[in-house]
Amino acid sequence: MSPVSSTQPRTVALPVEFFTGLRLSALAESGPTAVLPVDAIRDAGYAAGAALYGHFANWLAEQGEAHPDKLSDERFPWLLEAFFHGIGWGRVELRPLSDAVMALDVSEWGEATDAAGGCLVTTGLFAGFFGRLAEAPISVLEVDGAQQGPGRSRFLLGSVDVMGYVWEAMERGIAYDRAAASA
Repeated sequence: MSPVSSTQPRTVALPVEFFTGLRLSALAESGPTAVLPVDAIRDAGYAAGAALYGHFANWLAEQGEAHPDKLSDERFPWLLEAFFHGIGWGRVELRPLSDAVMALDVSEWGEATDAAGGCLVTTGLFAGFFGRLAEAPISVLEVDGAQQGPGRSRFLLGSVDVMGYVWEAMERGIAYDRAAASA
């Protein structure tokens, strides 16, 4: 067996039940009336997402494709879906909602269940992944989580300022698609 290269990204496979276990464990540690340590879980997802970007770049090279920041706009969504599906996360579909906001729909997604709390790891994962791609902070907001059904959810991606605007509009009762269109 050859030693693991320190420059080669490493991954591990976990069963999808990991996400439920993480959520339940965090609740048990916090106590029944405490708030779930959402930020800590998202931060862990963020770190993983930034690292996962490196895996994506390596995977693209293995496929004979350009580096992520050099991919054409036409090929990127297809390759993104093939990558995430191939590593077992599920299917992703990226589409613009406006000039400033992208929607990322996931299906067959391991973390997307009908449980309360949403996809905390995934929210951080996408922020880290797309932030590394954009070379700028990206904010990710999960919308229509449980309403989409088991294994499905929708995320909005945009700059921190734009997503702050969308969030504030949603708090005032404006639908996220309308808020994104006016951002």
